[in-house]
Amino acid sequence: MRKITAPQVAVFVCLVSAALLLSIGTTTVTAGRLPLGDFRGLCLVAAAVLLLYIYALLIFRAVRACCPLVPGEIAPGSRQEFTYHLYALFYLVLFSPVINSGMLPIPLMRLVYQWLGARLGANTYSSGIILDPQFVDIGSNSVVGQLALIVPHVIEGNRLAHYPITIGDNVTIGAHAVVLAGVTIGSNVIVATGAIVSKGSNIPAGETWGGVPARRLKRRAGTVAPLGLASEAARDQEASA
Repeated sequence: MRKITAPQVAVFVCLVSAALLLSIGTTTVTAGRLPLGDFRGLCLVAAAVLLLYIYALLIFRAVRACCPLVPGEIAPGSRQEFTYHLYALFYLVLFSPVINSGMLPIPLMRLVYQWLGARLGANTYSSGIILDPQFVDIGSNSVVGQLALIVPHVIEGNRLAHYPITIGDNVTIGAHAVVLAGVTIGSNVIVATGAIVSKGSNIPAGETWGGVPARRLKRRAGTVAPLGLASEAARDQEASA
């Protein structure tokens, strides 16, 4: 794991300080003028914390627009490394405590992930954890189960990289499953509970995968095997006969 440097921390502190000042100022101008009674102090603190996160999200999106993090390997000392560590500080200090706590309702977490850059289709929700949301694209009517992990980054010793994860429509990622960087999952797929889908895996539409590392368990009823898999399915049937 690469070290976060003092200049990166300094930039992060400046950005968070701006969000904090904006939240305090907005709270003073708005909620500060309301007759809040005995709970005035508690209400003002709650309003300031909420506004802090709103302003921090807006600043994070502005940073992402000005200094986008692109897929691929990140060279030591590069501008991409500086950007990644700035992103990491936002997550480690501000976003991860909220995402990992499970305090927010799942529909609200959908909005948070979208604000952080995830592309989520209609009626798609996650009760698991999506890391690096800007590198995750999930289709419609899909679900990421409880405590499942979607992990687009690669951190192996000094190696640092991001590879997008693409998940199709009507996909179920089981509870505690892990989907690693560079994985592509077709539509109508089930990833079983506790499975670990290895980096760069490609799961064709209509299959069920499970195990550690994950492998194909079966095809779902009513699906048609893609070209090249029909003969494989026939061989599997013959072997089991």
